[in-house]
Amino acid sequence: MTDDTNPWARVIYSRAFAAADPALVQIRFHAAVLNRYRERALEIKRTNTVGRLKKLGGWSLDFGIGEGDRTIHTSLGSLLQNLPKQELQHWADHVAQSDLSENFCKMGLHPGSCIEDGDLRDW
Repeated sequence: MTDDTNPWARVIYSRAFAAADPALVQIRFHAAVLNRYRERALEIKRTNTVGRLKKLGGWSLDFGIGEGDRTIHTSLGSLLQNLPKQELQHWADHVAQSDLSENFCKMGLHPGSCIEDGDLRDW
């Protein structure tokens, strides 16, 4: 555990892991994901650290706001439960990736694949 870990993130992930509930897992997005909805004049309200995107008479999505307003985040469950299916690809296009291993992601998409990734060694 590092000193810069958000204690609330630890609580959320502890609950997600204990309950085997991936719906609680938080996903970060570039804040630009909201531009599409500004252009369509949907309602976007916020405080300093939380916000809500709302289509009047329709769906809504609550989200957290990252430091410097560069990213937003919401749970996987909220995303899948509250957004119309036709909006999901837009959100997938704006995922704020952290330091992910490209080869590991490829292996997850193609189980059993063989990827040249250097010599096997102890860590």
